Parts: sequence; structure tokens; C-alpha cells
Amino acid sequence: MKVLRWVAIGSVAAVAVGVAMYAVDMDRAYARIKDKTTTVSSPYGDIEYSEGGSGAPVLVIHGSGGGHDQGELLARIVLGGGFRWIAPSRFGYLGSTYHEGTTFDDQAHAYASLLDHLGIERVAVVALSHGGPSALLFAALYPERVSSLTLVSCGVASSEVGDQAEANKKGDMLTTIFKYDPLYWGVTKALRGTFMNLMGADDAVVADLTPEQRESIDQVIDYMNPVSPRSAGVAFDNTAALPNERIAAIQAPTLILHAKDDLLQLYHNAEFAAAHIPNARLVSFEKGGHVVLAVEQPTVRALTQEHILEHVRE
Repeated sequence: MKVLRWVAIGSVAAVAVGVAMYAVDMDRAYARIKDKTTTVSSPYGDIEYSEGGSGAPVLVIHGSGGGHDQGELLARIVLGGGFRWIAPSRFGYLGSTYHEGTTFDDQAHAYASLLDHLGIERVAVVALSHGGPSALLFAALYPERVSSLTLVSCGVASSEVGDQAEANKKGDMLTTIFKYDPLYWGVTKALRGTFMNLMGADDAVVADLTPEQRESIDQVIDYMNPVSPRSAGVAFDNTAALPNERIAAIQAPTLILHAKDDLLQLYHNAEFAAAHIPNARLVSFEKGGHVVLAVEQPTVRALTQEHILEHVRE
């Protein structure tokens, strides 16, 4: 009986510690997403954004599960210094509006409204993962406003390839996890390796991560707390129509960075983009999965900086 009593006491204590850790992390997360943001109105809904830096303007488009905070993190990892970055929260994320029936076209038009508000005529665009569809359509619909386009592990086109069904399952599971703050927090704390698999990095990629690479990925994962204010955007991303052949209208010089072993946004997206966008350049990585941004960070940064600066004054 004494053993059972101590087991019960230990279990209660462990739960109490977990609840306390969760409360602290959520307080910090909710405070962070409200820090230094601005919200403006547009014909397509409210747009929340943050900005920083100085130099050539770059519109940074976050992926699924993100928001302006992920955009800021992406700017730090990919751009470094020397650029003025603008990071909007896409529709359904944090303080940006989501209306039933919203499309990626609407989001592209909203980017133009945001730039009008900021008095910026022309930008470089950098997009991550499912930030790709709206970034691609912005470049297609507003060619005069995009000096260059950089796609990092981006979704581009629908596919019937064999691995797509498995990738879709990962997307469905992530959509479920992103509905509830406690569920996301618990899964990412207790099952981080499994969560990285869901994010499109296989066991080999995870096992080979350096401490610095792991730290970058951990920050991306932790920055997706809290998830409930992002859940509408995640659900939209998982069901909205992709640009597909419409990307052939893009005139901006386009750099495509993608790992061949990406299990979430499959490599066919990169091949499709390279085949259909005029003036596109594809740089492939053999390994890195959907976290190639962190795995190949020095190369990704150097290529992105070079691409932006080469075309910023054209």
C-alpha cells in the first residue's frame, strides 16, 4: 500500500509540474504574439504584421502553423541583416481575419493592400512551406511589385504521386494537433521526434542534426505556441486550392530551394515550379527534409541574399 501511495503522490506531483510548465509557456507565448504588431484594414480583411530591419524591403511569408512571429524568425534565419523585412500573419493566423470562402488569391490581394499602406511599391518575396501558394499568386497577379521570389520548401501544385497520400495524412494530423493549445504543447514536449517526423523530417535527418540545427528547429516548433489562434489558418491551408499551372504567369526571377527527401511538401513541388516558372532556378538538397531551412542554413541564407540583391534594382 505504501508503494501505491507514493506512486499516486508522484503522479499527482508530475501532473502539477506539467500544468505549471504549460501555464508559464502559454503566458509567454500569448505575450509574444501581441508584442510589436500592427493591424491594418483592407478590403479582404484585417492584416496583422510586424516589421524590422533596414535596407531593401522583403515581404516574408510564413508557413502553416506560423504567423508574423514565424515570419520574423524566418527573416532572422534566412535574411540576416541589411534588409527591411515585413512579416504579415496570413488569413486565419493570429490577428489576421479569416472569412469562409477566403482564397489564396484574396491573401495575395491583401499583400498588395499592406504594401500600399506602408508606401512600398516593390519588394522581394521570401516564402516558406505553405506560404508558397499566396506568394506565388502575389507574384503572378502583381508582377510589377515583385523584384524577386524565393521559395523555401514551398507548396506549389496538387499531385497524385504515390507519396502524396502519406504527406496528406501528415497534414491532416497536424491540422488536428493545431486545434488545441494543450494538445500541441504536450505532443511537442513529450514526442518531439515524432512531431518532427510529422513536419516532414525523417528519422535519419533528425538523428544527424547538430546542436545548432536542433536549436533552430526547436525555436520554430516552440514559436508555433499558442496554436489555437492559428487553427483556422492551418485548416484553410490544408484544404485550399493550390496555384498549379497559374504560376506560369510569374515574371519575377525565382529561386527554388527544396530538399529531395521532404516528406511534407514533396519534391514534386520544386520540380513543378522549376518547369513552369520562366527564369526559375532550382537548387536541390539531397537531405534536410522539410527542415532544410535549418539543416542547410548558411547555404540557404547566402543563396537568398544573393538572389534578392541581384534583382533588387532591376
